Amino acid sequence: MSAHIPLEKISQFKYRIPSSFRPFMRVPAVVYASPELLEKIREDQSLMQVCNSASLPGIVGCAIAMPDMHFGYGLPIGGVVATDWDSGVVSPGGVGFDINCGVRLCRTNLMRSEINEKKHLIADMLYRMVPSGVGSKGKVKLSKSDLQRACRMGSKFAVERGMGEQRDIEVTEAGGSVPWADPEIPSDHAYDRGKAQLGTLGSGNHFLEVQYVDEIFDEEIAASFGLHKDQITVMIHSGSRGFGHQVCTDFLGRMSAAMHKYGIDVPDRQLACVPIKSPEGREYLGAMAAAANYAWANRQILMHLARDAFMQALSVGPKALGMDLIYDHAHNIVKKEQHIIDGKRTTVAVHRKGATRSFPPGHPDIPPRYSSTGQPTLIPGDMGRCSYVLAGIASSMSESFGTTCHGAGRVMSRSAAVKACRGRAIHRELEDQGIIVRSADIVTIKEEMPEAYKDVSEVVRVCHEAGLSRRVARLKPMAVVKG
Repeated sequence: MSAHIPLEKISQFKYRIPSSFRPFMRVPAVVYASPELLEKIREDQSLMQVCNSASLPGIVGCAIAMPDMHFGYGLPIGGVVATDWDSGVVSPGGVGFDINCGVRLCRTNLMRSEINEKKHLIADMLYRMVPSGVGSKGKVKLSKSDLQRACRMGSKFAVERGMGEQRDIEVTEAGGSVPWADPEIPSDHAYDRGKAQLGTLGSGNHFLEVQYVDEIFDEEIAASFGLHKDQITVMIHSGSRGFGHQVCTDFLGRMSAAMHKYGIDVPDRQLACVPIKSPEGREYLGAMAAAANYAWANRQILMHLARDAFMQALSVGPKALGMDLIYDHAHNIVKKEQHIIDGKRTTVAVHRKGATRSFPPGHPDIPPRYSSTGQPTLIPGDMGRCSYVLAGIASSMSESFGTTCHGAGRVMSRSAAVKACRGRAIHRELEDQGIIVRSADIVTIKEEMPEAYKDVSEVVRVCHEAGLSRRVARLKPMAVVKG
């Protein structure tokens, strides 16, 4: 599908599409991939989407695509663009519908050998205590004013209600709260969709996974993260649920209607955008930040529920369990950051769509405890293979605005995955591998079959070799609760 798009090889894992490829491109596009991954990338229209994103007014540097890239809405999933904060635009399609879909990783004091015979019990308890699936409702009942507080406070909202500790906030991106959030902006419809969903996994590719540390690549950094061989970890992947989806939907309509007012034309209406400092731009940023804070409160509550499920399943106390947060970061967000552009420190709006911030050692925006190691960067794979813990490195700042991949990336649509596994029992195949899966819907398990995703190990290899992040540890699944 994208066979005609020219890719100039810059280095082993870096390709460039010149801005001369299309008249609307203001900057080049850069793609990080291996030859094997590039074969799959060319099968959809994601390369054209990253070219389209190079047309955004005020874009700086280049439009970037990660090795897990695939077709999305507007910007490809795995896409990164930065626009000048003073003269550029903001685009909801450059963030996505699931605002602050992200990942949280917790360490424990448990070892693989201790729970291997109890993983069915743990999986059942997690499934019972953590609401999941389409239309799932949370156990935290909130009024609209309570929900607005959550949208202003983020993780702190849950911690103040006894669902976590101050140290959780300290190791969450942005302290678990974007400060410019304006909870007054999202529509009543957004609040109606979100009022019963705080503390729920949701559906699709969201999950809660019990894992063990299978391999350590960097002993020193792993130890500073609190990780060691055969240790049990818990990874949580969820976002802003229907609330964030509605915020995105509402502003896509508003921006599409407003573009002509600002003389903006883009090659794809899914990249509808307005100037950052316009009334519509400021309101989107306020509503997006509210949805991002909703997501951080959501994952904080999910961690609390998971901790309780473990304690009940194993009849242990919090000290023996030792479930502590290593880090939590966003995948779908726009952040105000400073980067060196053409030799000058510039304030930009970095849109990360299915991409992960990966800041290096010493960066002021990462927790002090990780100042010497770089930011922990959490890369989930599929439920049959593995996930990774990476660390941010200095070269990512010049390569990708301090960004790396966010996961494996799909190679099959959901419908294609269901068709491909016809006649197979995916949950039984996984159980034969020692992986217990629980889900509200058998169709979800089929949609999320391991073969529906790229090999996350290859994706991570590219990021490591290209200087976007450093491999620290590999985690393998034992039990999975799927949305």
